[in-house]
Amino acid sequence: MMLQMSLDSHGDDIEPHSVALSHGFRVSVRCRYLPKHSRPVDHQYVWSYTIRIENVDSVPSQLLTRYWLITDSKGQTEEVRGPGVVGRQPHLSPGQAFEYTSGCPLRTSSGTMRGTYQMSGDDGTSFDIDVAPFLLMLPTHLN
Repeated sequence: MMLQMSLDSHGDDIEPHSVALSHGFRVSVRCRYLPKHSRPVDHQYVWSYTIRIENVDSVPSQLLTRYWLITDSKGQTEEVRGPGVVGRQPHLSPGQAFEYTSGCPLRTSSGTMRGTYQMSGDDGTSFDIDVAPFLLMLPTHLN
C-alpha cells in the first residue's frame, strides 16, 4: 500500500488531499472547507470531500461498504459504516473510475478522516481498499 498526503494551492483554495494505492485500486481525495454551511460561533464546521476510486488492476470489482474514522482536533472520534457510497455500490472494471462528493461536519476547526471500502472481486475475492488520511482544516490554518 502506498500513502501520500500533500497540499495543493490553487489561488485562494487550499485543498488537502491524499492518495492510497491498495489491491489494485487508487483512491484519491480532495476536500474543501464550506464557510457558507459552517457556524463557527456554534462550533459547527463543514467540509466537502470528493473521492475518486480507480481500478488500476485487472480484476473487475464492486464496492460493497464504507468505513470512516473521523477524528476532531480534540481527539474525539466517530466511526461511520454503511452500504456503498452516496447510495451507490459501483462496479469498476479495469481502467474505470467512480467519483463522488460528500460532506463531513466537525465540532472543531480541524480534524482528519481515513477509511476503507470493502470490495468484492468478480474472481470471488473480498478485500478492503484504503482511503489514506486527509486533513479537514480551515484554509487560514494551513498558512
